[in-house]
Amino acid sequence: MPGTFDRARGRALTREVSPEFADAVSSYFKTREPDFEAAKRSQEAYFAALRAHGTEVVTLPAIRGYPDCSFTEDTAVIIDDKALIPNLGHPSRDGEQESIAEYLDDSFEIARMPKGATLDGGDVVFYDDRFLVGISTRTNREGASFLADHAKEAGFGVQLLDVPESTLHLTTVCSSPRTGTIVAAEGHLRSPDLSFAEEIIWIPAEESYAANTIAYGDRLIIAEGYKKARQLMMDAGFSVTTLEMGEFREVDASLTCLSVFIG
Repeated sequence: MPGTFDRARGRALTREVSPEFADAVSSYFKTREPDFEAAKRSQEAYFAALRAHGTEVVTLPAIRGYPDCSFTEDTAVIIDDKALIPNLGHPSRDGEQESIAEYLDDSFEIARMPKGATLDGGDVVFYDDRFLVGISTRTNREGASFLADHAKEAGFGVQLLDVPESTLHLTTVCSSPRTGTIVAAEGHLRSPDLSFAEEIIWIPAEESYAANTIAYGDRLIIAEGYKKARQLMMDAGFSVTTLEMGEFREVDASLTCLSVFIG
């Protein structure tokens, strides 16, 4: 079954923005109090963009007491016919994954991470024949090893990358929109880290937020307001749709954070 492991975007598992959204964990971007109503409007525009590109959007209700719950990317990693359900890396978020696992149980074999291991799906990027897994403040080596065991069983390699202190997740500064291509943020990742890639599109450090992309072949969704990044993507042959993501950026969230793509 397609999903995380092959860039398929047939269905997105999402969740409504929490009314407690202003209390979401934030360590990097936050410059003001995020606005719940504005976030809801941005999420609706996001859903519309996914649908316009052919994705079915499945939306679960918000969970009381979990202000970060709309960031479903972190709660599951799909590998072939398995759904890996992690122990989330921030203690305030642990528990968000339970209703995600319940939903996925109808279509996938559920594999749960052992105690002591942690992983956020935001630290996982699929590149062609391998998973790139970021070791970060949210994902430890035990969590990466758990994912690696299941990835190798399915015939995929795993490559570990150290996520710098300058960012939260690997997906915040890295994505792979098409075969052979990595989009990466300057100042966060280095060329030697990505030497396996056939093509690297380097996003200027001041626009690093735009390195997180959602791709449909040569059609690309990126955050609005990053003119240099947009031009770089167009020069690389992509047609580009932009979305306003300001409210989500305030709480360290990017485009991919809002979905688990499940085929």
